[in-house]
Amino acid sequence: MEWLAAYLAVGAVAGFLGGMFGIGGGTVMVPFLVILFDAQHFSNDHVLHLALGTSMACILFTALASLRKHHQHGAVKWHVVRQITPGIFLGTALGALSVLNISPRFLLGFFACFVYFAAIQMLLNLRPHAGRALPGRLGMSSMGILTGWLSSLVSIGGGTLVVPFLLWCNVPLRHAIGTASAIGLPIALGGSIGYVLTGLSVDPATLPAHTLGFIFLPALLGLSTASVLTAPLGAKVAHRLPIETMRKVFAFVLLALATKMLLKTLA
Repeated sequence: MEWLAAYLAVGAVAGFLGGMFGIGGGTVMVPFLVILFDAQHFSNDHVLHLALGTSMACILFTALASLRKHHQHGAVKWHVVRQITPGIFLGTALGALSVLNISPRFLLGFFACFVYFAAIQMLLNLRPHAGRALPGRLGMSSMGILTGWLSSLVSIGGGTLVVPFLLWCNVPLRHAIGTASAIGLPIALGGSIGYVLTGLSVDPATLPAHTLGFIFLPALLGLSTASVLTAPLGAKVAHRLPIETMRKVFAFVLLALATKMLLKTLA
């Protein structure tokens, strides 16, 4: 528990930046959690698993707060949420169950590459041009499985994938962001359950005390408490500061974090 202050700090930063830029908290939390867990000498075999599982569980709290806010503004297309959710649950389960079959080194490199992708997307402000309507139930289910699987592997709420997809399907930006925030809830729920069950299947001696599967409860307490409080503040600041300049600065911070993780992989 002496590390609680560090978890509170990471949660505060992740919540603030998530509220300001609309990014998944895992993009920020996971790299910092890897650093903190390394410093506490957690098993190298499960450092990233614990970081991913703990971050995914934290997204449950931020997703609930975000969903409520967007629903109040009428920005959630609930028929899209209903169609994509079954695929989301299947995809998150597959993702969480497959992490033990992927080497920690490869998984770390994969996550670093994903952060590079998110940073470049943010730096260049890339948005796809609308090109088609929403697909049918089969297409939505397939997108749900892909989104759930990848979101579970890299511990994100899904906005990085869902928002561009909805924009491409002619959904207005406001509704795309609101709907993606609602989809973040089943992603976080399915992913959290998956990481709990997967973590329960490994030798408890390889995990630190106070864990539930691959969720490290002291870190979850600090992260969720701080991020829920600072996310609304970040959203307010976004309307008062030069957001494009800050977006670029934050993109470079993400690039630095991804580079550190990639160097750790190569080492």
